[in-house]
Amino acid sequence: MSSNLVKGTAILTIGLFLSKALGLLYVIPFYAIVGEENVGLYQYAYIPYNLALAVAISGAPLAISKFVSKYNAVGDYATGRKLMKSGMLVMVVTGVLSFLVLFFMAEPIAHLVIDADDKNFTIAEITSVIRWVSYALLVVPLMSIVRGYLQGNQKFEPTSVSQLIEQIVRIIVVLLGAFIVVNVLDLSPRIAVKFAVFAAFIGALAGLVVLYKYWLKYKPEFKQLYESSPPASDITFFDMYKEVIGYTIPFVLVGVINPLYQFVDMITFKDAMKSIGLKDVTTMYFTMLNFLTHKVVMIPVMVATGFSMALIPVITGFYTKKDQKGISRSLDQTYQIMLFLTVPMVLGLIILSNEIYTFFYSENSIGADVLATYAPVAILFGLFTVTAAILQGIDKHKWIVFTSLTGLLVKMILNIPLIKLFEVNGAIAATTIGYGIAVSINLFVISKVLNYHSRMVFRRLILIGIFNVIMFIAVHFTLKGLLAISPVGGKMQALLYVLICAFVGATVYGALALKSGLAQKLFGDRLTRITKKLGFGG
Repeated sequence: MSSNLVKGTAILTIGLFLSKALGLLYVIPFYAIVGEENVGLYQYAYIPYNLALAVAISGAPLAISKFVSKYNAVGDYATGRKLMKSGMLVMVVTGVLSFLVLFFMAEPIAHLVIDADDKNFTIAEITSVIRWVSYALLVVPLMSIVRGYLQGNQKFEPTSVSQLIEQIVRIIVVLLGAFIVVNVLDLSPRIAVKFAVFAAFIGALAGLVVLYKYWLKYKPEFKQLYESSPPASDITFFDMYKEVIGYTIPFVLVGVINPLYQFVDMITFKDAMKSIGLKDVTTMYFTMLNFLTHKVVMIPVMVATGFSMALIPVITGFYTKKDQKGISRSLDQTYQIMLFLTVPMVLGLIILSNEIYTFFYSENSIGADVLATYAPVAILFGLFTVTAAILQGIDKHKWIVFTSLTGLLVKMILNIPLIKLFEVNGAIAATTIGYGIAVSINLFVISKVLNYHSRMVFRRLILIGIFNVIMFIAVHFTLKGLLAISPVGGKMQALLYVLICAFVGATVYGALALKSGLAQKLFGDRLTRITKKLGFGG
């Protein structure tokens, strides 16, 4: 078992979980301050922003960590530093250019997503929120290269902590600003939304400060490695950036693919719903799909995201050294732990969809149904992220490009006809099919290239499936009993039911995993020592 992979994944996943959890929880007060009818304006800013951000930087941290870990594996620390120093200037330029593009393209994007006679929002309002959020692009790319360099040196904590601080500061600014605008200055909630999206810029500045402090902390260690390193390889800047860009393009696609799927919904959902006579509820359904439920569904995906960031430098190191056993062990760990943690979360979202939606937003049977239908797609989101990371680690970049674009093309072809047939569930079905095809191809390529066929992993996954079925039954009957005593009557009661059911599910699932020895095998010696003292199987 690779201790670096488990440790790196744990650090990144904990940070991502806290960041995602905060990113979800703040929606509760924000939703209450600006009202359901104005939340949709927020998402119209964030979908194009996420696209621009993904193009600007999503590939950078992982690509740079891969480049640095590759040269570090052969003792060449100077080449990674050479990239770091020149890359900072490149990322500043990238940030400015991406900001300018999004700022000046805001109005054309607004015209693309709504009609001039739209009853919910005006072209000017959507243009304005997109421009306010674009300022964050001036800072985030610079953060990305620092995170990538540190991850390439097996320093995962700075990425995790800086993301968390960035999120905390952003949320404080969002909520405090929105409250002052609406309740103190007595201005329109739509002005509060503009201020809320600008908070991304302020949060990014806070994250950059955190990374700078970590840089000062690690500087003596890096200096020592640099001084003990042979001179930097004679790789030219042109060849260096050619190599990094070769890594970056697939990472950009992985980072941008989810926002692209959302963007397909953004430009097709309205007309498809209008054609079947549902124009009046289009904004409500779209907000539920691409903002309200999407935030919840992405929580389980943070496990896969943590794995992908920790996995790439580890896999790259093994691949560079031609350590086939190391690669196989890492893949065994990755598939098992990711599904061990992700599947029960998804099942929990399905069973408790009504209670979760009521707690976070308001009681709404349509929203709860959308959440329950959308939740299983989180497994495909996670598998795509992880399998793409594996392909990148073994230098199969072209396959990532192929599978990403193939899945997106399928989504584009199927989206409108499926929405016409199944309304909002049609958009979810198109996403499921697109991601399903991409993941299937990725898994096939990995198994062929690495000759990877693990019967042990297959048996373990069956065992994980059985444990999840037992957990599902336990939680289902627990919820049924609670509802028989008293139906959900408000947010706090909904939260109470979620917590009780989550406790029952975690207890049943954890006990099964510990008693069988599966958890100890997945999470290593330290857990084994603890569980032996508690009397569980080792």
